[in-house]
Amino acid sequence: MNNSKELVKKIYNAIDDKKAIDIKIIDITGVSIVADYFIIASASNSNQLEALEDATDKIMYEQDILPKQIEGGKSSPWILMDYGDIIVHLFTEEGRDFYDLERIWRDGVEVNPSEL
Repeated sequence: MNNSKELVKKIYNAIDDKKAIDIKIIDITGVSIVADYFIIASASNSNQLEALEDATDKIMYEQDILPKQIEGGKSSPWILMDYGDIIVHLFTEEGRDFYDLERIWRDGVEVNPSEL
């Protein structure tokens, strides 16, 4: 079983390969028991949003990790993928501006992917 940091890096690389926009990794271990990491990224359109979801799902499936829950989808500006210690938030650019999770979770620590 991989640790959370390794999984975060794999997810980051997978969605970066699909040209995700403005990927942020936020370590929330010091501010919440909900998860250890949030990964937040944007897509320029609904097709790309679906590609980011598929890329994330593929990486986690390869690690034998299934999502506890997925919310949002094709008609939504936002997809939440809950993998327990890691929660992935994928947005259209407009949806990301609306939900503004970076502001809500500003007490978390932004992680540079090269530090993982």
